[in-house]
Amino acid sequence: GSDGDETRSEILEHELHKSGSILYLKAIRLGAASQRNQGVEHACNPFILFADDDVYLERDCIANLWQAIGEHDNVGGVSAMITNQKYLSMGMVTSAVVQFLLGKKMQSYAGKVIPPGWGMLPEDREDLPANVEVEWVNLGATLYRREALPIPPFQSHFVGYSLMEDLTLSVLVSKKWKLLNARMARIYHDSQPGDHKKNVLRLSEMELINRHYLMRNVLGKSSFLDYIKLFVFELFQVFSGLRSRGGLKRIGLEFVGKVTAIFKIMMGNS
Repeated sequence: GSDGDETRSEILEHELHKSGSILYLKAIRLGAASQRNQGVEHACNPFILFADDDVYLERDCIANLWQAIGEHDNVGGVSAMITNQKYLSMGMVTSAVVQFLLGKKMQSYAGKVIPPGWGMLPEDREDLPANVEVEWVNLGATLYRREALPIPPFQSHFVGYSLMEDLTLSVLVSKKWKLLNARMARIYHDSQPGDHKKNVLRLSEMELINRHYLMRNVLGKSSFLDYIKLFVFELFQVFSGLRSRGGLKRIGLEFVGKVTAIFKIMMGNS
C-alpha cells in the first residue's frame, strides 16, 4: 500500500486491468499481513501466488512453481529459489548455536525451522532434485494451494512490516501439507532500503515479539528451556550484528528494542 496514487494509476492504465485480468483494491488496513489477507479474500482461483515487489523472476519461474505444486495432491506450497540468498555452510559458533537450539546435530539444516523460530534458507546444489521438501517457505515468490491456507492466512497478531509472518504461515500449513522449494524456479531479491527497515529499535522489538508469539502459540514451545533457547538466540542475533557496518551503534538500539519487547511480553501486550 503506497501512500500516494502511483500504484493505482499504474494498474488502472495497464492492459491487464482493462481486460479484467487484474483487480485493483485499495488497502483497508496498511500492513504486509493484512493486505495479503485482503488479496486472498478477493481471489477466486484455487491457487494463490504471493510475490514481493522487490523480486525479479527468471525465465519459466512460474511454470516451474506450477509443475512442482502439481507433483502431488498433498503439496500445499512451493517457493522459488532466491539466487542471491541461499543456505551457506556455517561457522563454528553458528553451528554450535543451531545444535543447541535444535537439540541435535545434522549434516545440513537447509530448509529447516529451528526453534524458537529461525527459518533456514534452502540449499541450491546440482545434485539435489528439482523440488526439495522443506519445513518452511518464504514469500518472495511462493505458490500456495488455497485449500491449504488457514482462514485468514495471516493472523491478526502480525501488523506493519509483519516480520516472520511467512514462517508462521509455513508452520501452520506444514502440519497437514508438504512444502517444497522448486530450485529451477529462480528469482533475484533486489532488497532496497525503506523507512520501515531503518528503524532498528522498532524492528528489533517486533522481531522478538513475533518470534515469541511463533514459539509459544504456533510451535507450542513454552518450557523454561524453551525460554533459555530464545534468550540464547536473541543474544546471538544481537552480537552477530557487530560484524556489520555501524554495528556498535546498532547493537545499542537493538538492545533497547529487545528490552521494550520483553516488557510488553511480560505485561501481556503482545
